[in-house]
Amino acid sequence: MTETTIYVGLNDSVTREQIFGTEKYVSVMKKVCCAYHVPFSLRLEQGGYFHENGEYTQENTLVISIIDVPDDTIDEIAKDLCVFFHQESVMITQDRIKVYFINESIE
Repeated sequence: MTETTIYVGLNDSVTREQIFGTEKYVSVMKKVCCAYHVPFSLRLEQGGYFHENGEYTQENTLVISIIDVPDDTIDEIAKDLCVFFHQESVMITQDRIKVYFINESIE
């Protein structure tokens, strides 16, 4: 199986500031995943990076993990998030993973 992780910064690509509250962005991301019918996990991280001109930026980033979804669907989700969150780009990473479940009960 493949785990895909999409990183979406919350700073606007023009103003370089976060325009809306984080919960609004979380709500949009959940709606996008629901619309594509994909299971997901979501977390909030903080990070920083350098722009091409050397300017350093720190921002909140939403990170979504999706397991075993076709690449074309991943690309469509990433494109939607890029547009909805007004980003220059979003970052996608992929890893091969082993998935298994353990079930136990106390009787």
